[in-house]
Amino acid sequence: MDFSQEEENDNLSLTKFESMLKTNNVLFFDSNEFENIIHHYLNQGKVALAKKAIKLGLEQHPTSTNLKLFRVEVFVFENDLTKANELLNELYVLEPSNEEIYIQKANILSKEDKHQEAIDILKRALSLAEDTADIYSLIGMEYLFLDQFDLARDHFMKCLEANPEDYASLYNIIYCFDFLDKNNEAIEYLNSYLDKNPYCEVAWHQLGRQYYELKEYEKALSAYDFAIISDDTFIGAYLEKGKVLEKLKLYNEAIENYSITLSLEDPTSFALLRIASCHEKLGNNELAIQYYYKTVHEDPLLDKGWIAITKFYSKNKNYQKALYYINKAINIDGENILYWKYYAKINHKLNFLEEAERGYKRILDLGNYELETWLVRGDILLALGEQQAATFNFIQAAEFYPENAEIEFRLAGLYFQLIETEKATYHLKNGLRFDAEQIIILEELFPEVYESLRVKKMISK
Repeated sequence: MDFSQEEENDNLSLTKFESMLKTNNVLFFDSNEFENIIHHYLNQGKVALAKKAIKLGLEQHPTSTNLKLFRVEVFVFENDLTKANELLNELYVLEPSNEEIYIQKANILSKEDKHQEAIDILKRALSLAEDTADIYSLIGMEYLFLDQFDLARDHFMKCLEANPEDYASLYNIIYCFDFLDKNNEAIEYLNSYLDKNPYCEVAWHQLGRQYYELKEYEKALSAYDFAIISDDTFIGAYLEKGKVLEKLKLYNEAIENYSITLSLEDPTSFALLRIASCHEKLGNNELAIQYYYKTVHEDPLLDKGWIAITKFYSKNKNYQKALYYINKAINIDGENILYWKYYAKINHKLNFLEEAERGYKRILDLGNYELETWLVRGDILLALGEQQAATFNFIQAAEFYPENAEIEFRLAGLYFQLIETEKATYHLKNGLRFDAEQIIILEELFPEVYESLRVKKMISK
């Protein structure tokens, strides 16, 4: 039977089964038909229908081991591991040489985080199985769980030897190479694989990625071109080729490749964003902003899109528009620290000091304690005449940066202004000890304090 005929028969069985469910008429199916129906439902994530098919299947074929194994699979999926183990033990007594029993047992052990035990069981399954590809892949996954990347890679390789079209294993092999930071070894492996499978677009794509990481852009381009020759609908190859062309400053060519992806599938925010960026670099500002708008329309949650629009207007000194768009972004995601950073900086540029301070405070409230945030917020509070608040801000900053002259000189200036001479002297001495050259801060922010005799005397010591 050819594949198309087999597929047609499976579809007929499925249609017949679903018709039976609607009419409540009980029809007969052979065990293979039930297996195909159940397999289909499980692949579709339709567990309830799979369970119905298993139940009816076992009513008609009560001795079918394969149908019982499907029941085990569902038990495991539903995390009912006790029932799964009980049924497996029964099946083991009947068919101790059935490799699927061992595979399902390993699946249970894996769910229990007993990965080495799962590997041991799967190795027993290997000795029983005629088709070993999937088992090697499962062993590879267990080694990944154990962070044993060399062993994981080796088993994925064995899987690929048994089934050269198992691209999931190919991806996993390259993932292991990437994790181990072995780009050259990955390239060597991919080239040997391509010698045997020259039209594998996935391998060419992965080869391009490796060359890209090594900054060998011309070789990366060549690999992506071969990926596209192998499959001219391969979206990933066009996107990655676009990235390389950007690195080479060939922005028009990059736009062409990103645009192809838009014609092959629904627009992606990534492609739209990259097209916008390329137009901006080419000085096509009108087109750039059009594509930036399309980016955030396509994916309002993509922070890179909102930030790109904000940066675009900021770069062109249009701070009002920049502020408008960063406010829109904050309305969508008020917990995004990057948004608040731009909000604070733009308001500061516009001399909206109270809003700028609000932005910096929000950044701190969200747990970002960069030195610059403490310093700029404190200086804004100073400018607003909020001496007490500024002092408290710098005291908090000193807890995170205990030996920082920039903080100490600011605290010295504030305490001198507040006529708390003892504290002022303490912080001034700290500042001079940590980095005397930062005394310029005192001169710029607190000129009257800096010119006072007391301070001049301390500085000259």
